[in-house]
Amino acid sequence: MATTPKKSKPPHAAAAHGFAARAVARAGAAAVQHWVPDLRNPKVLAQIRREAKLIAQHPENDEVDRWIESVYDWESWK
Repeated sequence: MATTPKKSKPPHAAAAHGFAARAVARAGAAAVQHWVPDLRNPKVLAQIRREAKLIAQHPENDEVDRWIESVYDWESWK
């Protein structure tokens, strides 16, 4: 009894991603996952604002700001 060859399925999106990820890894890159605050969350925004106010009230805040201004290369943002 003759069997018909199975048709190959088109590549799955995950397989295509895996192929691309392996190519990038071969080029010397590494995958890194970063978790950052979700700024869409009102509780997170409130906490950030609260902490910013506390930092601004720190007795050495002006001195730290002056130091940052003196050492940072602001031209690199242009």
